[in-house]
Amino acid sequence: MLDLIDIGANLTHDSFDADRNAVLDRAAAASVARIIVTGTSVTSSVQAAALCETRPRTLFATAGVHPHHAAEFDVHTTAALRAVLGGPAFVAVGECGLDFFRDYSPRPAQRLAFAAQLELAADVGKPVFLHQRDAHDEFVAVLTPMRKRLVGGVAHCFTGGPAELAAYLDLDLYIGVTGWVCDERRGSELRAALPLIPLDRLLLETDAPYLLPRDLAPKPQTRRNEPAFLAHVLERVATLRNEPVAVVASAATANAERLFGLSRAN
Repeated sequence: MLDLIDIGANLTHDSFDADRNAVLDRAAAASVARIIVTGTSVTSSVQAAALCETRPRTLFATAGVHPHHAAEFDVHTTAALRAVLGGPAFVAVGECGLDFFRDYSPRPAQRLAFAAQLELAADVGKPVFLHQRDAHDEFVAVLTPMRKRLVGGVAHCFTGGPAELAAYLDLDLYIGVTGWVCDERRGSELRAALPLIPLDRLLLETDAPYLLPRDLAPKPQTRRNEPAFLAHVLERVATLRNEPVAVVASAATANAERLFGLSRAN
């Protein structure tokens, strides 16, 4: 029996409202023993806190403001996040970073929100749950001078190639791999980088309800991803790395426990 940790699932998303408990039960049946619920705004972080209270030994959370919502970040946001992060379920600051692909928030607002959350993470002594898309150079430039003040971090949903991977490893980040690796159309760079990720830096995640593995069969009618499919991501990662599934699973779980300060599940 594997003991998997999904380090990033958006379980407060409204697509789970009708069957959230069933989703969690399916995850447990698929050996996903613990899940970190991603906070992408103050509101979703508060919702994550309430959700974690329903399954305190299974669910943990991050609290942060995604770059898509950076325009909402104001003088009160840091204090609100700090208060939420004081809860027992919270293990990281984020999802935070830069997204110049969608640019749903103006780039100056993204920069301010990212910098403020890095400062907050340094202050509260929690790792950062990091988002980057089409902003690699600036992302690294912002993160580098802060890195020594941070206890750790993960490049969530890493989709880059060997060069980006090397930059993140130089920053001593963990690398989160999702079902993106299962996509033969978009995942070629990640597949090239995957064998280069040190085993003690590898983390597994679904980013549910997004990024349903393209090669999953059969696919759910809803096309919604969920934590139970983490086992599929694990199998693909192990195959592409030419390593036993049990070895990859054990390492990824130990890495998540180390980064997020999680105790072993009973």
